[in-house]
Amino acid sequence: MPLKKSRARSVLPQHFCVMAALLLLVSMQVLVQAWAQAPREMVVKDIRVEGLQRISEGTVFNYLPVNIGDTLDQRRVQEALRAVYSTEFFKDVEIRWDRGTLVIAVLERPSIESFTISGNEDIKTEDLEESLAGIGLRTGRILNRSVLEDVEQSLTEQYFSQGKYAATVSADVEELPGNKVSIAINITEGERARIRQINIVGNRKFSDDELLEIFELRTPNWLSWFRQDDRYSREALSGDLEALESYYMDRGFADFAVESTQVAISPDKKDIFITINLLEGDRYVLSDIRLAGDLILPEDQLNQFVLAKPGQIFSQQLLTRSSEFIRLILGEQGYAFATVEPVPELNKDDKTVSVVLYVDPKNRVYVRRINFDGAASVNDEVFRREMRQFEGGYLSNARVERSKIRLQRLRYIDNVEVETNPVPGYPDLVDIDFNIEEGLPGQFGGGIGYSDSQKLLINGNFVHENFLGSGNRIAADINTGRFRTIYSLSHTNPYATLNEVSRTVGFAYRDITQFTAGSSDFSTKTLSASLEYSYPITEFQRLVFGVTYQASELLADSFGTVQSQEWVLNNGDSRTQDIIGRSLFTSEFQVFELALGWIFDSRNRGIFADRGARHRVIMNATVPGSEVEYYTVNYNFKQYVPLTRWFTLSLSANLGFGEALGETTALPPYKNYFAGGPNSVRGYKENRLGPKDSFGSGDNIVRGGNPYGGNLKTVGQVELILPIPAKWRSRARFTAFYDVGNVFSTGGVTFYDKLGDEMEYDFDANRLKQSVGIAAEWLGPLGLFRFSYGFPLNKVDDTIRFYGDQTEQFQFSIGGGF
Repeated sequence: MPLKKSRARSVLPQHFCVMAALLLLVSMQVLVQAWAQAPREMVVKDIRVEGLQRISEGTVFNYLPVNIGDTLDQRRVQEALRAVYSTEFFKDVEIRWDRGTLVIAVLERPSIESFTISGNEDIKTEDLEESLAGIGLRTGRILNRSVLEDVEQSLTEQYFSQGKYAATVSADVEELPGNKVSIAINITEGERARIRQINIVGNRKFSDDELLEIFELRTPNWLSWFRQDDRYSREALSGDLEALESYYMDRGFADFAVESTQVAISPDKKDIFITINLLEGDRYVLSDIRLAGDLILPEDQLNQFVLAKPGQIFSQQLLTRSSEFIRLILGEQGYAFATVEPVPELNKDDKTVSVVLYVDPKNRVYVRRINFDGAASVNDEVFRREMRQFEGGYLSNARVERSKIRLQRLRYIDNVEVETNPVPGYPDLVDIDFNIEEGLPGQFGGGIGYSDSQKLLINGNFVHENFLGSGNRIAADINTGRFRTIYSLSHTNPYATLNEVSRTVGFAYRDITQFTAGSSDFSTKTLSASLEYSYPITEFQRLVFGVTYQASELLADSFGTVQSQEWVLNNGDSRTQDIIGRSLFTSEFQVFELALGWIFDSRNRGIFADRGARHRVIMNATVPGSEVEYYTVNYNFKQYVPLTRWFTLSLSANLGFGEALGETTALPPYKNYFAGGPNSVRGYKENRLGPKDSFGSGDNIVRGGNPYGGNLKTVGQVELILPIPAKWRSRARFTAFYDVGNVFSTGGVTFYDKLGDEMEYDFDANRLKQSVGIAAEWLGPLGLFRFSYGFPLNKVDDTIRFYGDQTEQFQFSIGGGF
């Protein structure tokens, strides 16, 4: 019988199933009667299938429970009919007997030549096609009309889950030549329903506002476009009811209950109304709490982790946390699957609760194997040396978590997920699988250019944190031009020894005319070689030891700044050479610089961390008797403070101080500190804060105004990390910031104002520059891109006598991510 175009919901799903069932029953009844009149014993000599178009005979034979040589009776015929029909390949099946030949006549169901989806906007067509393929609707498949009802129901539920309760889905079937059909899925999405009202009935101790504050579901508000918290879902409501129960039970209401919940939708299906009926009960006091079961550890030791005490108001949260602490302690001993179940017993007469914490340690579990998946470019040993959980040892959940964090802190790793999988057949063995997502291993860049002033310009930089898969860090920098030539190379082996001692070797040559983009000309040549070791003293702390050899030549002339002339003439092996119209001053010296430092780092990531802290204190000092003597102390601090589920506060400080020793008059100019710009006080021009230089000599001081730097730096930053989708958090960050800081000079260098009078740049809290604004960071192949828009809060304008502040609201920088 030919197919007719029809509506799947109105005709096919219900009527077709009924008709098919009746047809099967009638066919079986007729066949039973026919076979009843046939000879008693019929031996099958041959089997023939008629009516096949696309389905092969072999497919039918695979399902047919009758073979040549079998004897047929009424029961075997019924079994054969059911078996062929149950394949769902055929819409009609008939069995006949033709003189020893079993004839199976079939009418195939049509195949799906194509299907289209129209009307969908919120859900991508590709996502819908994937969902439909999962329930059997795809091009080339046999059409089972009962599947169309599943299609409508599945798609409708998808839209319901997004709050579109007015959505309708229909399926049209069109007959095509060759026993094929075309299916059109028509979707009308409608508008998204919003939670218009949430009513709480039965609350006496707490107000509606207090209780609704703990809900994730909310009525429409100004953040709903982002949080989408005004969409109803059963899962979200269930979570809110659990939060409501916890809220009451954490405050003593041990017999609290949600009696009923009603969810109603408006006739136009645009608004949802939720009503929650409560039974608050009474407030209870904890009368007794004790441990029971197989404790493994001494009871006195476990009791230290029981936070709830007799006489306190009953709190489910304290009981839960006590259970978690005890599980953690047992987990450290290898009982990773231990359970601790609080069992309360209520006395409704005196409103007290007695609690038993029942401990079941289960089997002690050992780790059979640790696997790393998803990181093909990193050597296996690089990951294994970060492990704090070892193969063959007993399982410790805390060590597994610490191992995960250590992997995440590798700068070339974006994300790490860990699974603990029991070994089949061995209740005391598990495998640990780390699923690792690799990130960028470093940064690179370069270029070639030419200008009349700079002549040929060549620059390039390369940083690789995982060189050749070894986990070693290689950094190289080449920068050549008329006013700047830099060659540097460094190598870091984080595991130079088996006990995690890190070694860094570096070489550098610098020939620089300006220390910063805004500085006055001051020629400096340095050749240096350095060696640094970092030794771990705890899981989070390290000691740093290092030595640097440096040979320097500083050059100034009588047309240069007063400050550069002053330093060159009074330090190192100083020489003066008179050239026509000017004097040339040169200072040469060699120093050995020793380094000693301490590092504490508990951050959960190397880049874009949001938990933990980092402290770094490094002191550098020249060896006594050096031609130039000085010391510097630098302190860097970073702390992440979670505020809510969505927001984290970042606190940071960057402090530096340097001072000359012995006969050296001041800190070498290339050791000076600078501030202002994307990495310090945003909103002020980069490196333009602090002491300004001047030109001339003697009583003939003329205006300068370029940054010279100072020997004291104080910078602090407070940032509010804004929420972004989880998939971006390892590559990007958005913040609102408050910056404060400046650079000062505490002696050894003479500075002048615009009128040529001496002035001081001593530390003064009133001179700390402040700014607020917003910032964004993105980690790309060329490094860490930083964008900021700052508003200076206490800018000082230029006057006839004093230099003012130079500001720059929008700022951008690249580098520093590795």
